Amino acid sequence: MSKINAAITGVQGYVPDYILTNKELETMVDTNDEWITTRTGIRERHILKGEEKGTSILGIEAVRGLLEKTNTDPAEIELVICATVTPDMLFPDTANIIANALDIKNAYCFDLGAACSGFLYALTTGAQFISSGMHKKVIVVGADKMSSIVDYTDRTTCILFGDGAGAVLLEPSDEFGHIDAVLKSDGSGEPYLHQKAGGSRHPATVETINAGDHFIYQNGRPVFKAAVSGMSDVVKQVMKRNNLQNDDIKWLVPHQANHRIIETVARMADFPMERVMVNIHKYGNTTAATIPLCLWDYETQLKKGDNLVLTAFGGGFTWGATYLKWAYDPS
Repeated sequence: MSKINAAITGVQGYVPDYILTNKELETMVDTNDEWITTRTGIRERHILKGEEKGTSILGIEAVRGLLEKTNTDPAEIELVICATVTPDMLFPDTANIIANALDIKNAYCFDLGAACSGFLYALTTGAQFISSGMHKKVIVVGADKMSSIVDYTDRTTCILFGDGAGAVLLEPSDEFGHIDAVLKSDGSGEPYLHQKAGGSRHPATVETINAGDHFIYQNGRPVFKAAVSGMSDVVKQVMKRNNLQNDDIKWLVPHQANHRIIETVARMADFPMERVMVNIHKYGNTTAATIPLCLWDYETQLKKGDNLVLTAFGGGFTWGATYLKWAYDPS
């Protein structure tokens, strides 16, 4: 019996209408367009505005578009996994909220948190349910409303992040799909990239709010060093154990954290930039959404049988690389 792979049979992204440009950030914090663009490659990011609008709004729109695009009946979906670090609330899971809004009634749903590596972790998790024969249709969503945890007086972090979501449909295939993954984590990275308060160790109090402990904290230098070494290493690992040469890979799809990180990883992994997906200039760092948003943006350039390597690095630390074979031609 041939191995069952989990093939991506559709991808859809969503970003909010409001665009926060570098020029507008100049009016909010001590920075300028040239400084941001030179150091990060980011020119604008999309922000979800409005009361009572959480990450589920982003995920709902991405999944709605995915169902319509693939002509999939919501009743056919058996599992929804939402990778996010900005859930609407601690419970119920944002995946449940997304499914309920779209009448996905025959699925169980859960959230998965691995920061910027969340989509890769969720993709590999969802793929196992397909490969085992347990399910036929699984949706994996990467969605984050990063603006909800960004301090817009901190110029080192507020320039980086945007809001967005991307979703993929997984279905069985004996030829294409998710082939392999190398996933890693190292909890010693906690001091360098975290959100201090809001969990059980530091529940919300007047003191934590006044101290700004509910915002993202990042120490950029050690994060940069760990990200470039971690991502380039796992890209090489997944390629080596699948007997792949660089010329065998059509696209490298890196997490969109910083253009300098992307360029350094590409150089260390010996990939030319013309075969590296980049859209950070449009969206900034949308955390769990960056990789599916890349696949959505580049979908018309992908062809059935293309080999892709996806890689990401996130707070915690978490990182990984996934090798997949694209399952369909541009429509």
